[in-house]
Amino acid sequence: MQVLHVCSELFPLLKTGGLADVTGALPAAQIAEGTDVRVLIPGFPDIMQGIPETNVVRHLDTFAGPVEVRYGLYRGVGIYVIDAPALYDRAGSPYHDQSLYAYPDNHRRFALLGWIASELALGLDNFWKPDIVHAHDWHAGLTCAYIAARGHPVKTVFTVHNLAYQGLFSASHLHELQIPASFFGVYGLEFYGQISYLKAGLFFADHITAVSPTYAHEITLPAYGYGMEGLLQERESEGRLSGILNGVDEAIWNPETDILLSARYSGDNLRAKAINKAYLQRVMGLDVDENKPVFSVVSRLTSQKGLDLVLGALPGILEQGGQMVILGAGDAVLQQAFLAAAADYPGQVGVQIGYHEAFSHRIIGGADVILVPSRFEPCGLTQLYGLKYGTLPLVRRTGGLADTVVDCSLENLADGTASGFVFEDTTAQSLSQAVRRAMVLWTRQKHWRHVQQHAMSLDFSWQVAAQSYKALYQRLLG
Repeated sequence: MQVLHVCSELFPLLKTGGLADVTGALPAAQIAEGTDVRVLIPGFPDIMQGIPETNVVRHLDTFAGPVEVRYGLYRGVGIYVIDAPALYDRAGSPYHDQSLYAYPDNHRRFALLGWIASELALGLDNFWKPDIVHAHDWHAGLTCAYIAARGHPVKTVFTVHNLAYQGLFSASHLHELQIPASFFGVYGLEFYGQISYLKAGLFFADHITAVSPTYAHEITLPAYGYGMEGLLQERESEGRLSGILNGVDEAIWNPETDILLSARYSGDNLRAKAINKAYLQRVMGLDVDENKPVFSVVSRLTSQKGLDLVLGALPGILEQGGQMVILGAGDAVLQQAFLAAAADYPGQVGVQIGYHEAFSHRIIGGADVILVPSRFEPCGLTQLYGLKYGTLPLVRRTGGLADTVVDCSLENLADGTASGFVFEDTTAQSLSQAVRRAMVLWTRQKHWRHVQQHAMSLDFSWQVAAQSYKALYQRLLG
């Protein structure tokens, strides 16, 4: 079975969010499970620099101009790169310039990604041809439409990482992108008079996956569906929508081997975690005291992530003897509010604006609790890292957070299944109640250790996800 992943990011070469973590880890896990997997990605500067040794597969004249499709290996995974400097060789992120304005030709840049994927499905590479084409998020959504338009029997899977981002473009581009006019309709890729790359994936794929079982159901509801809920309800009723939970790349996130920590540790040797805690308290300007629980946030600072709720609950956390560490960037108002809190509460609150991969490891390794109070969360990886590192997640019950964290209720503590703290409502009060329960458990260190050890024993490896995807592919292929 030969599988082609189509995506716009690849960790560690290029990352703006969790999509890169998935496409950077899942292919290798699938190869380990015996699947022949390759990846297609645009030739952004970081990709071209990170995979310097590539061979030309084919020169093509396309609707977006002349292109070279190149092939190379990265960490044992075969990578097809679309070498088109006029489209991809730009400063800024893959999606917008340094002033945060979306590139005006994004419709062409990401349509080309889908078009090249369909060419590979048709046999562009004489030496390798996919049985399954697996497209990720709106950037690759037209993949499924182009393959459907050409009537090719290859099976397509479309994974929704975040339904909020839809890739909407003017209908005037339809002819330019070589999409059949018949595809532009309610039963197609039209969305309120525009082309939706996301809807192209949802409508034309043979199967849709979301990155957690709960999120797969949530997106069929108006509150989470962003106007796509009707189509997704139909796909769910047809058995063509399912959720497969993301995993943790244990080569990168493992407290027993993580060289970014001050001291390595395991569930059987949690004493060494205290060394990481003391380091974290020192570098963040907190009072060094192992008896004070350190609450942490590693996140984009946005309303979606519920960080305004953390601000509301912060005085209560500090009054009960807790400390707070924040790493992230985003909304300017939230950034200023957290910086003001650090100034108002010296020794209790530490804030670092920006994102540093290495420092995120040190926070998760050193903190006692990781807060993920999201209004919606397709999967979430931060809480999985927290579980792996014995840093108990405190989360809202939504999406992948609901699927991965078991609340420390009395019943769950009694039967040994508890792994964190879960609250229901998107209010600071509901979050504060979960904080109080965390504080109570903190005073009972024997019980806290038991929960830590159980959390660290849970298996959220990519091998589990790879096996689920393999079963899905086999079902599609009959």
